Amino acid sequence: MAGVHKLSHPIVNAELSKLRMNSTTSKEFREGIHNIALVLGLEASRDLEEETFDGRSPVASFKGTIIKPRIGLTPILRAGLGMTDALLTLFPSAPVYHLGLFREKVTLQPVEYYSKLPEPPAVDMVYLLDPLIATGGTATAALTMIHDWGIPVEKIKLLCVLASQEGLRNVQKEFPRLEIWVAGIDETLTKEGIISPGLGDTGDRLFNTLQ
Repeated sequence: MAGVHKLSHPIVNAELSKLRMNSTTSKEFREGIHNIALVLGLEASRDLEEETFDGRSPVASFKGTIIKPRIGLTPILRAGLGMTDALLTLFPSAPVYHLGLFREKVTLQPVEYYSKLPEPPAVDMVYLLDPLIATGGTATAALTMIHDWGIPVEKIKLLCVLASQEGLRNVQKEFPRLEIWVAGIDETLTKEGIISPGLGDTGDRLFNTLQ
């Protein structure tokens, strides 16, 4: 799929397999999401524009670099919180703009319940964080909110741990110029809109709220 970058790394593959396991504890699940998110952030930031400056080490002068664009992080509540700390490791001064969206169980349509997007945007680029892209409806709704906020699609990067093929197609249909980074892609989406074999309910597994 054009615009979709799937990670190919033995460590990521092993972490994703561990996340799939029903026996994985919440602590291990949180660590796995964090580890994969860190790699996603590193890979997705390869082409960030740099700005040079003149510096001096204890030995001699040198030409240093800083990241030029102002980066903002937008996790989709609540599962996106599991990826946030990893991205803050890479961008410690980045503002975090939370979006609250949930998928209605019958219609599978996204419902907004919280938005923290102050006017006007004080960033040049946004990393949208959502561990799972199932039907793609929630991600599409969040992308629409960010775009309407004033961030061009070309300046948004969607980072997810696992996605369904159908979900990716649905997102790309609405945002064909969007850059997506994903650690794994599953073919099957159940009639209830659940990725199979998937990871289960990511929010519940992250925060140990499984019934």
